[in-house]
Amino acid sequence: MKFEGKQKVKPDIPMSSLPDIVFLLLIFFMVSSVFKEFSGLPVTLPNARKIEKLQGKRDVAYMWVNTEGAISVDDRFVNISDISKIMYKKRIDPLHPLKLVSMKIDKGTEMGVVTDIQEQLREADALNVNYSAKPAF
Repeated sequence: MKFEGKQKVKPDIPMSSLPDIVFLLLIFFMVSSVFKEFSGLPVTLPNARKIEKLQGKRDVAYMWVNTEGAISVDDRFVNISDISKIMYKKRIDPLHPLKLVSMKIDKGTEMGVVTDIQEQLREADALNVNYSAKPAF
């Protein structure tokens, strides 16, 4: 007597709900992702008695200056002479024109470097400048 083995059934994955699953995963990753903020250079900010928060972070250029005179604009190292060109391009951008330059300057930075940066900003007509500080307790 010969017994026949059971016929194996191939499991089929239903494809009708696949677009729904992909769409839900897409929404999940869009909602849970965090955009990278600029990290800049390591600086020690000066103390201030009164601090105001920025209204919004949109259309703001972030500039860091450390004690060695290294300058970073939006996570890119730049020379002082290039600041006016960079800020002018940001200011005339039709989609996101520059509204504010937020400067984070180390408290040990020489004032001559800060003056040179201010002159470059004046050439680019980027006159709305914010100087960052930490609160003094």
